[in-house]
Amino acid sequence: MILHGCVYYIVILAWAVFYLTYSFQEVLPWSHCNNTWNTSQLSFNQSTGSNLPENATSPVMEFWEREVLHLSNTLDELGPINWKLALCLASVWLVCYFCVWKGVKSTGKVVYLTATFPYVMLFVLLVRGATLPGATQGIIYYLKPNHTRLADPQVWMDAGTQIFFSYGICLGSLTALGSYNKYNNDCYKDSFLLCLLNSSTSFLAGFAIFSVLGFMAEEQGVDISTVAQSGPGLAFIAYPRAVAMMPLPQLWAVCFFLMIIMLGLDTQFVSLEALMTSVTDLYPHLIRRGHRRELLLMFVCIVCFLVGLVMVTPGGLYVFQIYDHFSCSGASLLLLSIFQSLAIGWFYGAERFSANIRDMTGYNPLSVFRLCWKYLTPAVCTATFVFSLVRWSPLSLGKGLVAPAWATTLGWILTLSSVLLLPIWAIYAFVTTPGTLTQRFQRLCSPTIDSKMPFHCPHTNNATVAYSSPLPLNEKSKESNGDIQDNIII
Repeated sequence: MILHGCVYYIVILAWAVFYLTYSFQEVLPWSHCNNTWNTSQLSFNQSTGSNLPENATSPVMEFWEREVLHLSNTLDELGPINWKLALCLASVWLVCYFCVWKGVKSTGKVVYLTATFPYVMLFVLLVRGATLPGATQGIIYYLKPNHTRLADPQVWMDAGTQIFFSYGICLGSLTALGSYNKYNNDCYKDSFLLCLLNSSTSFLAGFAIFSVLGFMAEEQGVDISTVAQSGPGLAFIAYPRAVAMMPLPQLWAVCFFLMIIMLGLDTQFVSLEALMTSVTDLYPHLIRRGHRRELLLMFVCIVCFLVGLVMVTPGGLYVFQIYDHFSCSGASLLLLSIFQSLAIGWFYGAERFSANIRDMTGYNPLSVFRLCWKYLTPAVCTATFVFSLVRWSPLSLGKGLVAPAWATTLGWILTLSSVLLLPIWAIYAFVTTPGTLTQRFQRLCSPTIDSKMPFHCPHTNNATVAYSSPLPLNEKSKESNGDIQDNIII
C-alpha cells in the first residue's frame, strides 16, 4: 500500500511545483485570457460568473486542463508524456531521495522545516482570508453541516480514508518510526497529542480555505456551494481563482503552493522512511552493508517515478483518480483496518496489549480502548465496508465520464494486489508450520511469548529495557538520536 501511495501521491506535489513556478510571473497566467492555450470558449471574466454560456470555461480551468494536464477527453486517450510536468515530478523525487537516503538522521532534521513552515503559511493565509469581504459567508457555510449527506456511504468512505491518511493508521508508518523511540517513551500520551494536533490543524485550515471561498463567491455574486469543490479542484482550481482576485496575487499564490508542497513532502518522507525501515528491519544483515540502503532507496524511487509517468500524460488525471480510489484508500484500507483490529483485539489480546502499554508507560490506558480494540473499531470498519459495497457505483472521473468496466477491473486488481498478501501469507505460514492441522491453527493464532522481554514498571530504577527486535537495539540506535526521537511525532 505504501508503494502504491508513493506512486500517485507525489503527483500532487508535481502539480503544486508546476503552479509554483508559474506564480513568479508578473501576471498570473490563470488570471487572464491572453495565453497560447486559451480557446474561444473562454468567454467571460472570472470576477463575474452570472449568465454564462453552457459551454463557457474560465482562465483558471483552461490553465489546469490545457496547460498543466493537457487533459484528454477520455481515459482511452493516454497520449504522450507532458515533459514539463514530468520534470516537476523528477525534481520532487530527487528532493525526497536526498532527504530520506540517510534514514531518520536526515529526515529528522528536514522535518524541522517541512513540519513547521506550513503552520506559518497557514497562519498567514488565515489572517488574509479573514480580512476579505465575504469571509463570514464562507465560514458559516463551513461550520453549518448538511446532515442529509450522512446517508451517502461515499461520505463515510472519504472521511475514513482521510482519517487513515491523516493519522497514518494501518499503513505501518507510525509503527516503523515509533521503533526508533526509547522503550519507555509515553506512546499513550503521544497518541492523544497526535490526534489533537492533527485534527486541530485540519479544523483551522478549514477557516483559511472557506474564508477565501466566501470571498470568491461574493465577488462572483454566486452561492458558495457553486465555488466549493473537493479533491484536486479545490487546491488547483478554486483557490488559485480566488488568489487571482486578491491584491498581490503572486505573494499569496507562492505562500499557498509552498504550503501544499511542504505538507506533501512530509507525507512522502514518512512513507518512504516507513518502507525502508520495515525492509531494513526484516533483512538487517543484507541491507545494512555499505551503501545498500541508499541503492535500494534509489531503486524504489526510480521505479515509482517511472510508473508515475503514466499520470503526467493527457489521460493521467483519470489514472490518478483510479489509483487514489482503489489502491490504498477506501476498501483496501478498511479491510486492512478490520484485520489489524481483529489481530490485536482477539488474537494477540486486548488485555495483553494493554499490559504492554502499562509496561512501557507505567500506567494502564483507559478501559474504553480495550472495548474499541475488540468491538467498536472492527464493527465500524466492517459496517462501513459492507455499506459501501451495497451502495457501490462506478467511479465518476469528472466531465461526465464514468470509469469503464476495464478501468474498474484494473482498480480492483490494485486493491487485491495489497490485500491478497494477507491470505497468501497466512496460507504460506499454515503450510510451512509443523504439526497437525489443529496444532498449526492454534500455534498461528496464538501470540509468540518472547522470554527476552522483561515485564516491569519503568519507574523502578530507570533501567534500560531490552526487547526482541529484528535488529538489535544497539544497532538500531546508531541511526537514532535525541533530536529524531523528539521530532518523530511530527
